[in-house]
Amino acid sequence: MLKRFTRYILLSLFTLLVFSTLIKLGLWQLDRANEKDARIEQMQVWQKQGGVSLNKALKVYQQTPELANDILVLESGQFIASPLLLLDNQVDNGRYGFRVLQAFETASNTVLVNLGWIQGDRSRQTMPTVSSLTQLYTLKGSVRIVEPGIQLQNQILEEKDGPIVIQQIELDKISRLINKQLLPFVIYLDKNEDIGYKKDWQPIVMPPEKHRGYAFQWFSLAIAWVTLMGFAAVKYKNNKA
Repeated sequence: MLKRFTRYILLSLFTLLVFSTLIKLGLWQLDRANEKDARIEQMQVWQKQGGVSLNKALKVYQQTPELANDILVLESGQFIASPLLLLDNQVDNGRYGFRVLQAFETASNTVLVNLGWIQGDRSRQTMPTVSSLTQLYTLKGSVRIVEPGIQLQNQILEEKDGPIVIQQIELDKISRLINKQLLPFVIYLDKNEDIGYKKDWQPIVMPPEKHRGYAFQWFSLAIAWVTLMGFAAVKYKNNKA
């Protein structure tokens, strides 16, 4: 009798553990959906403003860094001709390539600009043909906070003739390379800008609706799990009767 009771308790605890895990996964997806909704609303606010200065974007970043993503910037300045940076291992529709990066200087700030994607050679025997921008320009693009990636070895940046290939964006090292302090974020060119390369980025990769779809799946699995274990418990009890 005691053994049967212990088995029942363990099975109940296991059922509850799996059920609560599935519910938590569903709630997490709903939270992600709400975050995406809030981000889309904020993006629409920035779009309506038509673009703010880099100083305004920096102020928002300093006050609330997470709100700085997607700020639409409109600023006049000049690209710094050298160095031109190629961010390695960037894939577009299954094709290997680089993101082209170049510093942009205004009267009071210097910021790194993502000019877009260009196809590369997987064998690394040849490098893509890229040219530095040097003209005065009124830049329009969105703020992206740099997320540190996994780094297998220390990245050393040194001046050289031609573009410099980098494995990840390290703003402090790039600042030392160009002898100018970069702002703590990158500007991604607006897709309507006529300079740069292929602008293949999406500010929101997974829309809120997809997160809600995943949440529905997790909740459905939770209900199915409890139902299945309930039937199993009843069947087990009837067989023992």
